[in-house]
Amino acid sequence: MKRLLARLGLVLVGGFFVLGVVGPWLAPRDPQAIDLAHQFEAPSSGHWLGTADNGVDLLSALLHGARLASVVSLSVVCVSVVVGVLLGALAGYLGGRVDHALSAVTDVFQAFPGILLNIAILALVAEPGLLHLIVALSVSGWVLYARVARAATLSLKQLAFVDAARALGASDVRILLRHIVPNLAGPIVIQATAGLGGVILAESTLSFLGLGPGVAVSWGALLDQGSSVLLRFPHVALISGGCIAVTVLGFQLAGDALRDTLDPRG
Repeated sequence: MKRLLARLGLVLVGGFFVLGVVGPWLAPRDPQAIDLAHQFEAPSSGHWLGTADNGVDLLSALLHGARLASVVSLSVVCVSVVVGVLLGALAGYLGGRVDHALSAVTDVFQAFPGILLNIAILALVAEPGLLHLIVALSVSGWVLYARVARAATLSLKQLAFVDAARALGASDVRILLRHIVPNLAGPIVIQATAGLGGVILAESTLSFLGLGPGVAVSWGALLDQGSSVLLRFPHVALISGGCIAVTVLGFQLAGDALRDTLDPRG
């Protein structure tokens, strides 16, 4: 059963990224073309998944939204991993006052609800764009990676190969970059895989609240449109919400599969 779920997760994740790359070319219509005569139409041969507000073809909007979700999730996770791993590895390796100071900063960011921090940052911008969204999500996204990197570094720096490198005269920077950070790849990849799904969920939530990039089509914005007419035209909310749920589930299953492979004891 575990193997089946792992394969399902990898298929869903693979399908998501493939659509993120080729989705806009597969879209049968312009996702922002207005057709007021065909608003909120049910699925039909002309519109396979129906239409949303302003008569937008829902399939085309979802395919373009997949690219936005791919760009946002990969960008946020990459920035968060770089910042989190560097700070966490420094704190764990140097210890002492550096560890206390960086751990205190991490605690502050972790204590503050991430979504509220995202909303506060985006609320400072008159017209939030894609870059603003990535920055807002990255500000709180690095914390978990820093904690994982710090904990792993505390264990790694006690091992014999680190003592051997130090005895041979390697500098702290070289030990960190050549011996510590590469060995953090396993736990960080596991965390990042699940983190991609979390970013998609956060981006959809912010778009649902009207704080997403205004010029682009996003799954969260489509869900927002569908929720306002849920009782009369349920297909918009069900289909867009279903895409979000299935994608997040795929990343969770893929993360579990990687954890079983890279960290069997976990």
